[in-house]
Amino acid sequence: MAIRIKRAEKYGFCSGVRVADIKVRRFAQGGGKAAILGQVVHNERVVADLERLGVRTVQRMEEATEPVIVFSAHGVPPSFHERARKLGLQILDTTCKFVYDIHKEAARALAAGMHLVFIGEPHHREVIGYTHDLDPTCYHVIHSLEQAQAVDWSQYPALKILYQTTLNAEDFEDVVRYIEAQNPHTQRADTICYATKENQDAARKLAQDPEVDLILVIGGKNSANTRHLFEICQRLKPTYLIQGAENLRPEWFTNVTCVGITAGASTPDYVVDEVEAAIGQLVEAKAS
Repeated sequence: MAIRIKRAEKYGFCSGVRVADIKVRRFAQGGGKAAILGQVVHNERVVADLERLGVRTVQRMEEATEPVIVFSAHGVPPSFHERARKLGLQILDTTCKFVYDIHKEAARALAAGMHLVFIGEPHHREVIGYTHDLDPTCYHVIHSLEQAQAVDWSQYPALKILYQTTLNAEDFEDVVRYIEAQNPHTQRADTICYATKENQDAARKLAQDPEVDLILVIGGKNSANTRHLFEICQRLKPTYLIQGAENLRPEWFTNVTCVGITAGASTPDYVVDEVEAAIGQLVEAKAS
């Protein structure tokens, strides 16, 4: 029996990741030599493809032996630009424009005397980029209601709340409302990436579709936005998070007539195509 496949209305590469991927590929295909500081995007397939083009990943700038260092779509602390120059490295900057907007928003808020509250994961590279150069007394990184409740927010003259761009903001509404209730001089910045919002809304709609029996979320194991898509879908339907076609299991599709597919913002279109083709091959193999 054939299995129908429905893709989410919005999924996969966001504009920032697409631009980063194109920039690095063009640079490498033109003969450029570079090292990427951390994964250029959180997708192992993309990283492997770039390594085949001769652009390897390093965890510290000091490890780079190439003349150029690539700053990823997640951004870096501003001080890293000067640090790269001191090391004699040229910079290929692929930082997403939305990430740069948050850096600017945070700087304006600090200049206005506000205390910064970053809603996000403290060890995520995007959040590290925002906070690394800051005095620890001028900001908090909050990821749960319990963490928010442990802080006396009334001690600050004003607060500016900024979200990690890849979050599902609805998951943190109780956190933000608690902080707002403790300090009336609290402002929110709309810093969730529009592509993240669209992908999440489309994933939720797909999971609510009564025809869909099973959902596959495709993305890198280190991708925060992919994980959030998985969390949205698994609340409503049996859901599996995979990196690619190689992770598919035939038993998942027993008595399944319709599979929904979505993908994280760092997942290339060709990986989604490969997964869809592999599902068809699995079904044919089971039928024969």
